[in-house]
Amino acid sequence: MMNEVFRLGIVVAGSFLWCQAAAAEDLPLTENVPMSEFQNRTEDVRAYDFDAPPQGMFRSIALAEDFEERMGFQRTHEIMPVKPTDRFAPDVPAIFIVFSLHQHYQGFKVFGRCAPEMVAGLAPETIVSEDAMHIALEDDSGYLKLSPPKGGWKPGHYKVEIHVGEQINETSLMGTMRFTIVASGK
Repeated sequence: MMNEVFRLGIVVAGSFLWCQAAAAEDLPLTENVPMSEFQNRTEDVRAYDFDAPPQGMFRSIALAEDFEERMGFQRTHEIMPVKPTDRFAPDVPAIFIVFSLHQHYQGFKVFGRCAPEMVAGLAPETIVSEDAMHIALEDDSGYLKLSPPKGGWKPGHYKVEIHVGEQINETSLMGTMRFTIVASGK
């Protein structure tokens, strides 16, 4: 009795496999399709804007008058912006760029280079303030501190290039932040 059940099982399994193989042979082969039709389609690609606030590895980034350090839910130190704004008084002691990051798998540096964009008496290529922060593997937030240049901040528009890597070069630019120093009484 067991042998008959076993033989019947083998016959059924063999029939099933034969039907599957026959059906598979009937499927048409796909023609050689160019890669561009299903991967890296030009209509899906957006140009990255290096003249806008950085994206990608930055979860958030903001200009602020100060920052505070809080204990995060995973018992990590989180740097949080205090009084986020893009308009500052000329006597501000420092301008902070506070950011949080997505997960990363090695340490690196974040650089900020501040130059006047439209400031009377200053050439646009002049670096008036800069800072760098080393980000360790366990860090998920940080800040850059832009100290006032000699003579203080002059009223006008400034831009800060944000670079990421081990040094500033032509490929390290991630984006640009902008702020305004307003004249006293405005």
